[in-house]
Amino acid sequence: MTESTDTDAAADFHTVGDEVRDRKAPSGPIQERWDTRKFEAKLVNPANKRKLSVIVVGTGLAGASAAATLGEAGYQVKSFCYQDSPRRAHSIAAQGGINAAKNYRNDGDSTYRLFYDTIKGGDFRSRESNSYRLAQVSANIIDQCVAQGVPFAREYSGLLDNRSFGGVQVSRTFYARGQTGQQLLIGAYQALERQISEGTVEMNTRHEMLDLIIIGGRARGVVVRNMVTGEIETHMAHAVVLASGGYGNVYYLSTNAMGCNVTATWRAHRKGAYFANPCYTQIHPTCIPVSGDYQSKLTLMSESLRNDGRIWVPKAKGDDRPAGEIPEDERDYYLERRYPAFGNLVPRDIASRAAKTACDEGYGVGPGGLGVYLDFADAIERLGRDQVEAKYGNLFDMYAQITGENPYESPMRIYPAIHYTMGGLWVDYDLQSNVSGLFVTGEANFSDQGANRLGASALMQALADGYFVLPNTIGDYLATGGFDVVDENHPEAVAARDAVTERIQKLLAIQGERTVDSFHKELGHIMWEYCGMERTEGGLMKAISLIRELKEEFWKNVKVTGVNEDLNQTLERAGRVADFFELGELMCIDALVRTESAGGHFRAESQTEDGEAMRNDDEFAHVSAWEFNGDQPVLHKEPLEFEYIEMKQRSYK
Repeated sequence: MTESTDTDAAADFHTVGDEVRDRKAPSGPIQERWDTRKFEAKLVNPANKRKLSVIVVGTGLAGASAAATLGEAGYQVKSFCYQDSPRRAHSIAAQGGINAAKNYRNDGDSTYRLFYDTIKGGDFRSRESNSYRLAQVSANIIDQCVAQGVPFAREYSGLLDNRSFGGVQVSRTFYARGQTGQQLLIGAYQALERQISEGTVEMNTRHEMLDLIIIGGRARGVVVRNMVTGEIETHMAHAVVLASGGYGNVYYLSTNAMGCNVTATWRAHRKGAYFANPCYTQIHPTCIPVSGDYQSKLTLMSESLRNDGRIWVPKAKGDDRPAGEIPEDERDYYLERRYPAFGNLVPRDIASRAAKTACDEGYGVGPGGLGVYLDFADAIERLGRDQVEAKYGNLFDMYAQITGENPYESPMRIYPAIHYTMGGLWVDYDLQSNVSGLFVTGEANFSDQGANRLGASALMQALADGYFVLPNTIGDYLATGGFDVVDENHPEAVAARDAVTERIQKLLAIQGERTVDSFHKELGHIMWEYCGMERTEGGLMKAISLIRELKEEFWKNVKVTGVNEDLNQTLERAGRVADFFELGELMCIDALVRTESAGGHFRAESQTEDGEAMRNDDEFAHVSAWEFNGDQPVLHKEPLEFEYIEMKQRSYK
């Protein structure tokens, strides 16, 4: 099929603004850019660090590591999370591993190869400088975590073990069984707690950020709600760091914890921070299928399972025999057939679309035909059950508890689900947004993963940003000085606080007839149907119209029970869903404007004859950075330039 071009319909939903550029990225050989930037960055002497304060929102891997490292450096840090403990951040749910270019397997890995795999895996829609820095810093992360006592899996010799993940042909993923995120977060949490005890970090749990305070063009504080008492609080600082995660819960059903939301970054967006590439959402191919309308979230089965598990469907449509009764010659190992070089370890976007295609064509298994098999029979025969259990036992136990099926005896059933979001607030090489003093780390920014994230790279980016990048760049901003003395009585701080209070009272006053969750679920259906694994011009146009209608009804007919001055989870969810409406609309507009297929963004009008994604590098080799402007967002394009890697059609065959 031919590539589609921009349409008059897309132009109706946005305007185009000035080009945006990353002015902080140094030039010169890519291997030297990070060292060059660190040397050129201004420093803050230890005595002055004690006079400077930084707010960090979020205590996942990016937030906890940043707060701990900044506190250890001597800054006065205020940390905020909406959970009752920093250890309950969603990073704890990550299972499979963390990438690092250590080349322990002597299989040809290197910093450059990790850089190349990241760029290619992101379908050539990420910055070279950022991706190279990520690969460069990766090895330091493992050393840091080992020193903290993170119990990575080890080989018989005592050397740290590795396994493979999708989109690569080397083993570079370090792991702790199927609990890697939990173990890494405990390491970061220990570092954070040490600084809390030292008095350099003030921890504020059960507080949700509801607005950003900008004074004189600089981010100087946040407005938060105490989720237990309802008190609206104002906190001031010299800089603000958002490490609040991604926005996958706009789809209602996702692998994210139910509390995950976009509010912190979206409220910053409404205050002027650009939101980049919102349509780049990742569909994870290895999730337990939906089992009914009663579900509120989906469960991830780690991509690491694709190391030893084989994915297949029956060759005959509608074959409902138990898996064990289907002979080998009547099974279609479709990933191995279509992508012989990578097989079951193709990137997530490709594996997800392949599973969707198999099910759409009538080959799916399980209830409604919305599933494919992930089979460990060969692995158990080759390795023995004990070794399989040692690698994946907790994942198998989780699957058995949820489904009532024994994956050692019959194949798992899996289906794609919303997982990670590559889009996020726009940042420069220093991780600073276009709003001075507002820094964004981890999944909350857009910077490293392009249009598709390779497995085991989320934990890598989060810890790279928090432990190594931000602490070396935020000082350059703080060293500029010239900070006016401001407090919570400054007119801009008062205005932000009043706006938050007014919004809360407006939600409480509606007293309509529909629950918050019913609106969220309907929004999720719209997003999944029209802005999910496959997007079309007509579908996106319809989605924008439906979202606007639903948003209008929400503000007239939502029922928010209780009062503000108390623990009120309905009120919390209402505020988050209101933000999801606006974000969902922007996601659809971004997808409508980008009339190409790239990574997780698949436009049906732009695909090859054999159904693969087809990019349009002439028109869309850029970052889409959106400025908030109500129903007519402004698009600022940042050109992507490739000096070290040739842009070409991805192939994993």
